[in-house]
Amino acid sequence: MRYSMDTQRKQKTSYEGCPAKNRVEPEGMQEALSVSAASKNGRNGDNGYSSNLLEAIVDRDNLNRAYKRVKANGGSPGVDGMTVDELLPYLKQHGNAIRQAILEGTYVPQPVRRKEIPKPGGGVRQLGIPTVVDRVIQQAIAQVLTPIFDTGFSEHSYGFRPGRSAKDAVKQARTYIQEGYRWVVDNDLARYFDTVNHDKLMSLVARKVRDKRVLKLIRAYLKSGVMVNGVVVEVEKGCPQGGPLSPLLSNIMLDELDKELEKRGHKFCRYADDCNIYVKSRRAGERVMQSITNFLEGKLKLQVNREKSAVDRPWKRKFLGFSFYIKDGVVGIRVHDKPIKKFMDKVRQILSRSNGQSTEQRIEALNRCIIGWVNYFGLADMRNLSRRLDKWIRRRIRMCIWKQWRKIKTRHDNLVRLGLEDYKAWEFANTRKGYWRVSNSPILSRTLTNEYLANLGLISLTQQYSKYANSDEPPYARPARTVV
Repeated sequence: MRYSMDTQRKQKTSYEGCPAKNRVEPEGMQEALSVSAASKNGRNGDNGYSSNLLEAIVDRDNLNRAYKRVKANGGSPGVDGMTVDELLPYLKQHGNAIRQAILEGTYVPQPVRRKEIPKPGGGVRQLGIPTVVDRVIQQAIAQVLTPIFDTGFSEHSYGFRPGRSAKDAVKQARTYIQEGYRWVVDNDLARYFDTVNHDKLMSLVARKVRDKRVLKLIRAYLKSGVMVNGVVVEVEKGCPQGGPLSPLLSNIMLDELDKELEKRGHKFCRYADDCNIYVKSRRAGERVMQSITNFLEGKLKLQVNREKSAVDRPWKRKFLGFSFYIKDGVVGIRVHDKPIKKFMDKVRQILSRSNGQSTEQRIEALNRCIIGWVNYFGLADMRNLSRRLDKWIRRRIRMCIWKQWRKIKTRHDNLVRLGLEDYKAWEFANTRKGYWRVSNSPILSRTLTNEYLANLGLISLTQQYSKYANSDEPPYARPARTVV
């Protein structure tokens, strides 16, 4: 951890009129601004605390909540290599010095660590991973600023907001389609988090944040730089995706888009930088696409990916991993093909014949994957899909078990133990067929039954999905792919 108070002259900050004196925890003074006080009226400048917002951020209770959130989220270490498990002892030793540096305006964030995540459709997504200490400070800032800004955000914005989720956005999109808005303007932003204009963003933040020390701290995080191959690269634009503060800053920037769409009376749903606008004709969609592209590139100084943006039918596009279909005049939700492929690739990785894990380890990892996937996509109508995936998963587990037995005698003994006749067990144990072909044989279906795999702890995707299926909107047995 490097502090500018060690390398720079300390800024002379006047604390006249502030409850907290020039120290971290003044004895006998309990007047540090609380989060609720800072956000009571939606604008910190409206309630007389515009100069004390930084004290709310470094308030001990707020920092403790921020630490607990960072600890619960886990994640990879930053450029300093410190893990979340090492964070608490470090904060106990250096926490006061960090708070003092923040209050004096001399704290300098460390660069973020660049990490590239492959995209399902090709290319990579660049993440910026802050150090765990910087994640705590960013989380503390977000906890104070979120109530201030969130009350003014659009009702059509669903990403990273309290009490809202991607599922709410998808449900609202279905409502628009059901109402007859059956053309969608899918406007894709190119590398959004890497192209945010700092000056434009800070001007939007400054509308409600009047404490210049907080503005200085936020800008310091925007300009903290990125470490690439051991070299710190300065950045003049962008908001590194991966820090706790990035989602809030993203919503502040794109709230301008929301307000513009509301002013025009459009039907739309936005989740972070994914925004779908629903209209009633292709001609209207093309007109909206052109005007919104001009607004994004002209006023917000963002880049639109014209290759991925399109005006099309909603059931031909992907929105937050979901798509739609129409059956008997009713609009339904289905899982898009790309997330299904990604899920199957993950299962193949877990159930690879050569990863050397035991069956128990494979099933444990597989169960986590299934639960997480159904928790997110359980909104969709996927009864038939879940059965098909269950059958495929069980076949892959049988393949892994068959390979683990390996020797002829081991195969024979296990097959007999599972109820197969002795002569049939010898015959099958000597097969020369490949592992994948054997996994689909009636012999393994009779021995490594569904009940046997369930007793090993395997969770059924179908049963897991049944817990989340909406009773008032029963899923169809077969999601329709052909639409009008």
